Amino acid sequence: MWKASGLAIFVSTFVCTALALPAAAQWLNYPTPGIPRTADGKPNLSAPAPRTADGKPDLSGLWRVKQATAGETDKALQSVKAQPWAQELSKKRKEELGRDNMSVLCLPFGPRADFAPDKIVQTPGLLMMLNADLTYRQVFLDGRPLPQDPNPTWMGYSVGHWDRDTLVVESAGYNDRTWLDEDGHPHSEDLRVTERFRRPDFGHLEIEKTLEDPKALAQKWVIPIKLEYDADTELLEYVCAENERDHSHLVGKASDDKQKEVTVAPEILKTYVGLYEFKIPERPDDPISIDISGEGNQLMAALSGGSKYPLTAISQTKFFFQGTHLEFVKDGSGAVTHMIIQTVEGDFKAPRK
Repeated sequence: MWKASGLAIFVSTFVCTALALPAAAQWLNYPTPGIPRTADGKPNLSAPAPRTADGKPDLSGLWRVKQATAGETDKALQSVKAQPWAQELSKKRKEELGRDNMSVLCLPFGPRADFAPDKIVQTPGLLMMLNADLTYRQVFLDGRPLPQDPNPTWMGYSVGHWDRDTLVVESAGYNDRTWLDEDGHPHSEDLRVTERFRRPDFGHLEIEKTLEDPKALAQKWVIPIKLEYDADTELLEYVCAENERDHSHLVGKASDDKQKEVTVAPEILKTYVGLYEFKIPERPDDPISIDISGEGNQLMAALSGGSKYPLTAISQTKFFFQGTHLEFVKDGSGAVTHMIIQTVEGDFKAPRK
């Protein structure tokens, strides 16, 4: 269930994924029947997209974010233009280390800007979007309009229609309790979301998500998301409350670390500049790249080609960003070999390339 955008999301998403995928389970290595394959038996991702009996693209399948494309989504997320009150609430939530994030409280994510369905099941009149956290969405394709005065819900109400080979999904009727992104931007019950789904070939699904909410957003917010078909495995449930360990550890404020800031000599900072790579245990073929660069006397971090985020030094080797701590490790000769990403769930190693 990889949904990455930004350094902070990288950490929270890794923990979610690690807990969601047990070491042994049914169907994790069972060949997906009926899909196109190359001569060596691998899924043929560039084969033509499947179509339904009426000639429409069939969006059905298990999907995952390709880490190489996550940077494009991250840059779009950073382009949000929020109303002043919404921007202030976002700052407050970041200062509080995201303690009320849906992922911490084990609540549905709702209309999250950077989230896409894990699995799609398409029928002529109804498209189902399923997620590992047991939430789901129903997209009605039978021509009905959105309800006029809906009872606000976590996942909203969705209807869809075809624009040639693109499925256009319109959603509304959300409650205002969820966050739009990891930075805690809020929304009102007037939020409307339009998604355009396009499957250019068998192995790829492109989504353009547009959020409109004049009460919370100063302008439309457009987010591109690119997914890849996840073959020869199956969706496994992830029950957040079973293993939730974040909330009790999220104490203090983000500014607490800022008060510990120290000065690191430019020549030391330069030794940390480079590309680091984290391989997800369950996805070693799809690593996450972390690019550490320098701007003046400041280190910057970018995930998979996304936006750059400033790192604050709290020692000669340790840095932080919004509650995420990084430590650079050297060998006996003084060369930097890897970084350690420190979270409440444990420490994770990202070797230098």
